[in-house]
Amino acid sequence: MNGYEIFETTVVVCMHVVGVAMLLSLWRLLRGPTVPDRILALDTLSITAIAELMLFGLYLDSAIYFEAALVIAMLGFGSTVVLSKYVLRRDIVE
Repeated sequence: MNGYEIFETTVVVCMHVVGVAMLLSLWRLLRGPTVPDRILALDTLSITAIAELMLFGLYLDSAIYFEAALVIAMLGFGSTVVLSKYVLRRDIVE
């Protein structure tokens, strides 16, 4: 095995591990006992989706996946802030 094959195998294994983490986050999102648990699961799901996109970009050697991960990161942060504000005060606009 040369260096590229080791790198490729490592990325594929990491993609599978992150995929399992996404499934666990989805399970917590659907079965979470409270609303804060579901918000945290949604945030974790977006972070693992970012990791999966970055690993996929490494695997295919394409920069477009990194840009998509950046967009998901910005949307994930904004949605977490809005949902947290709504849960605390039942009002989004101050």
